[in-house]
Amino acid sequence: MHSFLEFEKPVADLAGKVHELQSLAQSGEAVDVDEEISRLQTKADQALKDIYAKLTPWQKTLVARHPDRPHAIDYIEALIEDFSPLAGDRKFSEDAAVVAGLGRFRGRSVAVIGQEKGNDTQSRLKRNFGMARPEGYRKAVRIMELAGRFGLPVISLVDTAGAYPGIGAEERGQAEAIARSTDACLMLDTPNVALVIGEGGSGGAIAIATANHVAMLEHAIYSVISPEAGASILWRDSARAQDAATNMKITAQDLMKLGIIDEIVEEPLGGAHRAKEIVIDRAGGAIEAALKRFDEMPAEEIRKQRREKFLKIGRNL
Repeated sequence: MHSFLEFEKPVADLAGKVHELQSLAQSGEAVDVDEEISRLQTKADQALKDIYAKLTPWQKTLVARHPDRPHAIDYIEALIEDFSPLAGDRKFSEDAAVVAGLGRFRGRSVAVIGQEKGNDTQSRLKRNFGMARPEGYRKAVRIMELAGRFGLPVISLVDTAGAYPGIGAEERGQAEAIARSTDACLMLDTPNVALVIGEGGSGGAIAIATANHVAMLEHAIYSVISPEAGASILWRDSARAQDAATNMKITAQDLMKLGIIDEIVEEPLGGAHRAKEIVIDRAGGAIEAALKRFDEMPAEEIRKQRREKFLKIGRNL
């Protein structure tokens, strides 16, 4: 059984009835229920299709945060061969919220940087729910410097509510680390491709997403601040997060219209968590196609394209 979100209750009710009938049939307590199961399943599929055809920005936020959604490690394990993770920033310590290393992606050597939230209580605590500290961003800079030195393209998998705002992180230079990571993205001589796979939160995301090509999954979000925090600032009421989500234009569809991102990667019906293999394969195809566009481009042109891409944001609004 899937883990259903609150707005998916009509689908959850139908799925529950299907599961109950299947259990009765398997135990021999009910016979000739195949037709009823098929009818209910068709009804559930149509209900899911109807719901996802008109998701609100807040509902997309909930889908982007779904606990079963595939995370950076899932993409790395499926798409990157011979992945060799590198740890530590060589200044303070290791940050498990950022997974980074070298490997092979569909026949080419690449550097990979991913923000990892974890998938259970223990791993979420270990990875600080994907909120990186300064050492995480300094590790990202270290990987990008290696990529530049050896002529490797960089793939970034973005999934964070934002950079960690704790006292220790601020004392160790969180803002400076984010700025230097953003600068490292801009100065790369090799192409970089970023994919927002869940949440793209503020500077915590842009630090590894200042790329030649920025893509988002269909139900991912990308924003300067979380809807809850935005509502607290705008209306002094975090309960108005739904209003903030709508007004902030955080969905992939809104950001595509605004020219903030370059591509939307379609998710399976019901979100990425319902068919992880499918969405990961689609993401791999999008990344591969994006990298191919830069195969014959000289380093100077790669930097110029990236710089102009970000300078033109907002100019034609």
